[in-house]
Amino acid sequence: MRAILFSGLMIILLMWTGCTVSPRYHRSRGEARPARPARPATEQAESRPSHSDMPVDYHVGQVLRGTASYYGPNFHGRLTANGETFDRNAMTCAHLHLPFGTRLEITYLKTGRTVILRVNDRGPYSNNRILDLSEGAARRLGMHEDGIGEVTARILSLGEE
Repeated sequence: MRAILFSGLMIILLMWTGCTVSPRYHRSRGEARPARPARPATEQAESRPSHSDMPVDYHVGQVLRGTASYYGPNFHGRLTANGETFDRNAMTCAHLHLPFGTRLEITYLKTGRTVILRVNDRGPYSNNRILDLSEGAARRLGMHEDGIGEVTARILSLGEE
């Protein structure tokens, strides 16, 4: 009787685990995503890019505008996407698509303060935000208390991936 019960439980367990989805593969037939038409640069500069809404080309002088937030204590000392150790007091930021090493002039619209940051991480992973700033950058901009705010980001130089 025990052997039958044990066998039944094993079959149920195997069936249950066999029905889970592998996290690496989200398309079962290798289908390609449909191509998106490129938008004019003037439209890119004033839009709020989301994760699936990546501009085709970035260029020096281009201005991005949108919401930024900052990240700090929980990530301090962890590795960033480019392999550096995250320093919450450094003048760095995260962007979803800009090449690592890209330099940006960030202006917090509420205070008018400006800082120059280097892209060394990927994010933010919220559809309504264009940048995640280091805590040090947020403090210099006067955004630390607010936690989130409207910014412009002018591309000063593009990094190399």
